[in-house]
Amino acid sequence: MIRTVIHINEELCSGCGLCASACKEGAIAMVNGKARLIRDDYCDGLGNCLPACPVGAISFVQREAAAFDEEAVKEHLARKQQASGCPGMKVRTMKRAAANESAENAGNESHLRQWPVQIRLAPVSAAFYQGADLLIAADCTAYAYGRFHQDFIRDRIVLIGCPKLDDTDYSLKITDILAKNEIRSVTVVRMEVPCCGGISYAAEKAVARCGKKLPMQIITIGTDGEICR
Repeated sequence: MIRTVIHINEELCSGCGLCASACKEGAIAMVNGKARLIRDDYCDGLGNCLPACPVGAISFVQREAAAFDEEAVKEHLARKQQASGCPGMKVRTMKRAAANESAENAGNESHLRQWPVQIRLAPVSAAFYQGADLLIAADCTAYAYGRFHQDFIRDRIVLIGCPKLDDTDYSLKITDILAKNEIRSVTVVRMEVPCCGGISYAAEKAVARCGKKLPMQIITIGTDGEICR
């Protein structure tokens, strides 16, 4: 199809990279010190890059070009973010050997199976969610309860957060995770303090809204480190 896209004059390009930063779709990359339109279907033809160029090396042209593909752009930007973003957000799955329950090793082994664990950093969709039992835990519970790994994290995928310190509605993201993945069950572990009720409320709200019938349990840990009966 004939449509409007940008044209970059490489002879004029100074290699400053301002146009690449201005392009919200990631259609421009720096190649060998020069700006280059890397794919036609990433360019929306609106020209946010034009005023960013200090040397006037970018202009509009009408030519044969692939149609702008918004979904391709989203995938492209997601890949860029994962490649260059915070290392703490890089998705990982850990394979754990069968736990050694001898007295010598009891309590020494990690049962964490995935990264990241913070609700705010965790991906909405990931392979490790598929067929998983999900643990949603308040931050303090792992410090209060001595056998947290053995009794709660073991054989589960874990998400953690603090409803008092995180100024966000967890239920929105948890709903997306439950709706978009094959989660088998939800376990919530919270502290007995009133402010910790926010995490169980968010989980209950998400389970109710996700469109699936999921078994759910809520376990409360006392400030003395014991499970409240």
